[in-house]
Amino acid sequence: MHWLLQLQQRLIVAFVSLSALWLACPVQIVRADDDSPGVRVQNVSRAFHNGEHNAFTDLIRWKGKYWLTFRSCPDGHMVFSTSSIMVLSSEDAKTWDTVHKFSVPLRDTRDPHFLEFQGKLFIYTGTWYSGEGELPREDYDINKHLGYTVWTDDGKTWSAPHQMEGTYGHYIWRAVTDGETAYLCGRRKRAYSEAESGAGGASILEGALLESSDGINWRFRSLFQTQQGNETAFQIQPDGTMLALSRQRGSTAQLARSRPPYQTWDRKELPHYVGGPLLAKWGDHWLVGGRKNTAAGPKTALYWLIDDELKPIAELPSGGDNSYPGFVEVDAQHGLLSWYSSHEKDDDGKTITAIYVADLVKD
Repeated sequence: MHWLLQLQQRLIVAFVSLSALWLACPVQIVRADDDSPGVRVQNVSRAFHNGEHNAFTDLIRWKGKYWLTFRSCPDGHMVFSTSSIMVLSSEDAKTWDTVHKFSVPLRDTRDPHFLEFQGKLFIYTGTWYSGEGELPREDYDINKHLGYTVWTDDGKTWSAPHQMEGTYGHYIWRAVTDGETAYLCGRRKRAYSEAESGAGGASILEGALLESSDGINWRFRSLFQTQQGNETAFQIQPDGTMLALSRQRGSTAQLARSRPPYQTWDRKELPHYVGGPLLAKWGDHWLVGGRKNTAAGPKTALYWLIDDELKPIAELPSGGDNSYPGFVEVDAQHGLLSWYSSHEKDDDGKTITAIYVADLVKD
């Protein structure tokens, strides 16, 4: 029976260790003052960690499976040609299998996003030209950005990385479709200025709405941001109105809307910083997620978008380098969320940056 006692002791130690890890970074639930539903965050799990820097997630449900994509890089967060885009799939959102991985020679690949369009599943990635190894920050140049895509018809066979015509000089981000046309966020310097790099400096950046009829070749439609072009998530409402939720510098975000043909935009400042923004329809509600700056450091946070206001819902287990969530609506009451974070450490006490998933349940 000695072996049984040892096993029980080990299980207790493991349970206490996991409990301590969870309590070190618990879910913080915030109740709104209105009638919006609460959200329970359940079954938080680490979906992927390989010892590298893993970040910038997106999720989709396609052909009866869940699909998860993100960037993985052995050299860290910054711009390296050693980065790759990972693609995982799962039947149950609990066990994940790596089904595809790609990179682009001499380019840093990051911020992958899914788009289901014309029977295909596309993955779009913005790429910095970096050359071999690391690109020094003083050499960042948005004018050398180029979007790349891969796609699949069945989830088994994937295309080679294909450059997206019309995206040179644009840092691409999320896309959306009305079924006939695909629309894409393209961040660029005004007039493609050569004065500064545009990587967080003094350059005036624009947010350009690009459009495509095939998901590969793109052309300009309009500017949804004219001063602080940045990461933007789109949704199209049943009446055709396009919503655009944009990250901005400083402590605010921007919500813009436009009616077809999406040439003019109405804009509103939101008094919340939302880094790596998510905007998703969940039942009768609009879900927003992204990085939030707090006294305890950056956290991945969730909100409801109600009457053009952000209503806080929850802060997820997260810390340090984190955010960039993806979301799948399972049904009107249940959802699946992905994000990345560096709040955990490995067995040697070294900080890791891993990919996480959790179930969301409306109260």
